[in-house]
Amino acid sequence: MIRIAVFDSGLGSLSIIRAMQKIFKAEIIYFADSQNYPYGIKSHAQLKKIMEKNISILQKQFSPSFIVVASNTPSLMLNLATKKIVDVKPPLDYAKKISKTKHIAILATESAINSRGLNQHIKKNNFPKFFKIIKINASDLVELVECGKFITDKQFCIKIIKKILDQKISQNNIDVITLSSTHLPFLKSLLEKEYPYVKFLDPGNMIAKKISLKIINKQPKRNTLKIFTSGDTEKFQDKLRNIGIKNKVNFLSS
Repeated sequence: MIRIAVFDSGLGSLSIIRAMQKIFKAEIIYFADSQNYPYGIKSHAQLKKIMEKNISILQKQFSPSFIVVASNTPSLMLNLATKKIVDVKPPLDYAKKISKTKHIAILATESAINSRGLNQHIKKNNFPKFFKIIKINASDLVELVECGKFITDKQFCIKIIKKILDQKISQNNIDVITLSSTHLPFLKSLLEKEYPYVKFLDPGNMIAKKISLKIINKQPKRNTLKIFTSGDTEKFQDKLRNIGIKNKVNFLSS
């Protein structure tokens, strides 16, 4: 039986989980570490402590085949990836291949944008000198998802999106943007409608395909999903109901 634990600080994990459920079947443990939301403003030391504790808890409680750290911020700031731990980073290699203007933007949280890890990730991808990489703080967009406004107030979301992106995109001739917070794919339809000439890259499918290659012939007959949070279970249950998820939410201390 393949069991996969997926966690971040809130709703972001769902974008990865949905991609996985489309590609393969598995028993999925979803842990929303709401008590430590948002990861995007945490320091390196704070994140290191949170990640070590959460990974240890998930391993002891569920003995998963894989643990997906479904957040770009700790993935970029810490060296987490192992055979068992899968992290999420901006898909810059693919962005480089498809950009025609050679101007790419990375939408990520404040901590990720300012991290040494993101600079190293960019450097690792060996961009030619004529490429331009623009880093954009998307923490306010992440909050639109976590607070549920992406469902309840789309016009407000569009206003914030335009405030953050209009000038950056037009002044820099950007044609590819990586959605480098797992919350951001929930805004993808609004982003694509507002900027139809920009390609928005969601790494969820890439992560799902990466895992699927490791579990060929080991899949159960159906998907199952168990949900846990380190925060208020009733509040998180309400958030999930707003997006059509009725699974019971259980408490798990972080």
